[in-house]
Amino acid sequence: MSKLKADVLHILGETIMPGQSKEVNFDVANLHTSTPVNVPVIIERSKKPGPTVLFTAGIHGDEVNGVEIVRQLIAKGINQPKIGTIICMPVINVFGFINLKREFPDGRDLNRVFPGSPTGSLAGRVAHKLIHDVIPHVDLIVDFHTGGSGRFNAPQLRYLKKDTYLNDLAKIFGAPFVLYSKNLSKSFRATCSKLGKPLLLFEGGKSFHIDEVVTNSGVNGSKRLLKHLGMLKTVFKSTRPKNACVFIEESKWLRAKYSGMFKANTSIGAYVEKDDILGNITDPYGKFNYFVRARYTGYIINVNESPIVYQGDALFHISIKIKD
Repeated sequence: MSKLKADVLHILGETIMPGQSKEVNFDVANLHTSTPVNVPVIIERSKKPGPTVLFTAGIHGDEVNGVEIVRQLIAKGINQPKIGTIICMPVINVFGFINLKREFPDGRDLNRVFPGSPTGSLAGRVAHKLIHDVIPHVDLIVDFHTGGSGRFNAPQLRYLKKDTYLNDLAKIFGAPFVLYSKNLSKSFRATCSKLGKPLLLFEGGKSFHIDEVVTNSGVNGSKRLLKHLGMLKTVFKSTRPKNACVFIEESKWLRAKYSGMFKANTSIGAYVEKDDILGNITDPYGKFNYFVRARYTGYIINVNESPIVYQGDALFHISIKIKD
């Protein structure tokens, strides 16, 4: 963590003094109708010096559960720090959020164009603005995501296994699972890592859906993190997680052997044994019924909730190696 900051904050063309609250605009381009697009950035500063934490969501426009987590942090006043500064960006890809689409109007996935370019595509320009105008001011980022394509993720944190600092923070955050994973090329996480900015990526739920358990996991984890940093006001309670976090070193997808109608009968987060029946694939005519069995013993960290699957589709994500 960098030095404590109680100085004047110059960000996105605005000046924010210690103890001030301000909503600034992260604008890049208008809609095709020439209508201005306001992308609010909510900044809360304590008079007392401390770290600067950034909460982000909505890099993918269809991942509304992440947006809901950051919204609750703001609505409940959790983002008003005891010390330091908290910056909230609930919807980064507002263009996709308006249309409930994962990508930008230019068809690009924002999380594959970082660090972006000031003269590139629309997605690239947003990425560049975020990296150059916001990230230099922060000490820690918590980025909220969900599963896509009907696949429901158990609440989990993702980061590089070798990152001992994030490993310590993950234990404090207290999500049910940590999935060690490599940084994807041109992703927000990979770019922040290269800049020396620690980022915890939270995954939970699925696109086009808000789940109370996932939301509570994200909000409660954020409170624990802020309390650890001395930033959570005493009016808010921070409870310990019910169960210890499971650290997953290796995992594999169980894929559909056949196409058909699919129904899972195991719950997210469940511990299963090899050969346990996890669900079944049938045909619309009642002539075929294939039972999907676990090929490994481990935790179910993702379930495909789509009623129709094709041969080769990912059905279950199962842990196969857990850190002792």
